[in-house]
Amino acid sequence: MTRYIALLFVLTLSACSSVVKPDLHRLYQRGAEQPWPYPVVLIHGVFGAKLRQRTTGKEVWPGGFWRLLLSDYQDLALDMDPHTLKPRASDVEAYAIADEVAGTDFYRNLMTTLQDAGGYLLTHAGQPVRDWHRRYYIFYYDWRQDNVLNARRLKQFLDQIREDYRTPDLTFDIIAHSMGGLIVRYFQRYGDRDVLDGNNFQPDNAGASYLRRVILVGTPNLGSVSALQNILQGVEVGLNQVDTEVLMTMPSAYQLLPHPLNRWIVTREGKVLDRDLFDVDLWRRFQWSIFDPKVRARMRERFDDPEQAEAYIALYERFFERQLERARRFVWSLTVPLKPGYRSLHVFGGDCRATPARILVEDIAGESYVRLKPRSIRYPRPDVDYDLLMLEPGDGAVTKASLLGKSETDPSQPRDAYSFFPLAQDMMFCDEHSRLTENVTFQDNLLNLLLRADR
Repeated sequence: MTRYIALLFVLTLSACSSVVKPDLHRLYQRGAEQPWPYPVVLIHGVFGAKLRQRTTGKEVWPGGFWRLLLSDYQDLALDMDPHTLKPRASDVEAYAIADEVAGTDFYRNLMTTLQDAGGYLLTHAGQPVRDWHRRYYIFYYDWRQDNVLNARRLKQFLDQIREDYRTPDLTFDIIAHSMGGLIVRYFQRYGDRDVLDGNNFQPDNAGASYLRRVILVGTPNLGSVSALQNILQGVEVGLNQVDTEVLMTMPSAYQLLPHPLNRWIVTREGKVLDRDLFDVDLWRRFQWSIFDPKVRARMRERFDDPEQAEAYIALYERFFERQLERARRFVWSLTVPLKPGYRSLHVFGGDCRATPARILVEDIAGESYVRLKPRSIRYPRPDVDYDLLMLEPGDGAVTKASLLGKSETDPSQPRDAYSFFPLAQDMMFCDEHSRLTENVTFQDNLLNLLLRADR
């Protein structure tokens, strides 16, 4: 009798622990052959597209196994024009989705779901469309470049698909992951205009007529402290890393920094500091990035001529300051109010992981030291919970607050008056940033949203 009770107990535990998943194929395949007028466009995030040299075809990101394992990716750095302080034209192009990098599946699972469960056909811009089947496209872009440049390329991409359909007023459903969401938000507001040469932002909803649904997944709508940490430490890849001096040649890296509305830096006592992250003097004071003596030493080692090395560092400093100011304008350009006619945003993301929300300045013997993680504080105060102070719920890279365009996690607190964020709906689940798109709950709600006929 005891054995039967034990067996029943084991079977009960097994049944309770089994995961029940929706049958997406049964839910969404019906009607797949019927005409459907809303093509889907998938926009990846930073590091989300494979890059190759146009002239040789050599893949520079992510590259093969040994490159992932051992490369320092110095060849990802963009050349800087000394006159315009912009990146020079690059021989590198985005050509395919980075569906898996170093064992991490970014988008393959989502693409499979769109095809197998949603009945969407992967189609390429420039390919004439003869029917109104469910179709999806992937917008590949060079994620190193300025997000405004990529918003301009997004418009060209959508215009081409309109030509393919021979439908000049065709509207699209956009699925944008991570930084891709910032590109589509800028596009909705300004189309292909560059409004970052000054501080007078006047959105005209130029891209809104292209959009039916805008679906953001893990987008840092008020920036990311994790992005700041990556800049200061470099990004680990394989057994090596992409160093800060490489990252900071990429305009997009600056545009991921925390919005000025964020309380992104605090003292050991928990006091919020009023510091302007987009002021180059702050970076000089803390000796961050290009102003870090170790970084400058690494850069000098790459030149045989000392004078050439110093000239390059001087150019880099000027480039850095310009891109920092341009990033300030970019983040503000996304939060100024919109006139009627915009598309509201459907937001998905994670809120189960402790995510960097603040860095800390610790004063010791008259010197200030920046601490990026709670455990790095040298002399913690017993009355301060540093995990609570420096971390917030999120997906490990983007906090829930930033995802929702807020400076507060508390849902009862209103959004800041200077953060206009037209939220239609939001949904949270438990996955890390790089795996959000493969979450089955997300995929279920995504297909339900895409296949609704209402506008």
